[in-house]
Amino acid sequence: MIKKGKVFKFGDNIDTDQIYPGRYLELTAHDQIAKHAMEGVDPEFVNNIDKGDIIVAGKNFGCGSSREHAVITLKEAGVNTIIAESFARIFFRNCINLGLPALICSKITKNVEENDILKVNLKTGLIYNISNNRELKGEHLSERILNILKEGGIKNLLKNS
Repeated sequence: MIKKGKVFKFGDNIDTDQIYPGRYLELTAHDQIAKHAMEGVDPEFVNNIDKGDIIVAGKNFGCGSSREHAVITLKEAGVNTIIAESFARIFFRNCINLGLPALICSKITKNVEENDILKVNLKTGLIYNISNNRELKGEHLSERILNILKEGGIKNLLKNS
């Protein structure tokens, strides 16, 4: 699986309330949820993202609550991949289960800038920064995870099995 997109870069410890503020939890329609993506850290994020863009972040991305809304808002806003130095465990699992690729790369924030264009091979973990001609090695995703992502999430995988 190859993903390509423009980078939106964030720092360490971006929590789920920054990704999707809790005051919007009563919303259930995905298009309404998407309007509030990353609002707690960048209120202009939803006005600047294009479908297929990539989030790059530091350590512990997605810490905080275990609510799935944080992943739903990013996916529905157009994010096609998240690459971080590390993820909160439950957030990472929610990404995979909901069909949003999440890749760990320990040196990503030192080698990528806002608006760079990345090409990401989820199977091998190779990340090619087209903007600065650098290649990075992230952790590859297992065949099991790749199958879940290919089907668009765990529910689709189970339904189609």
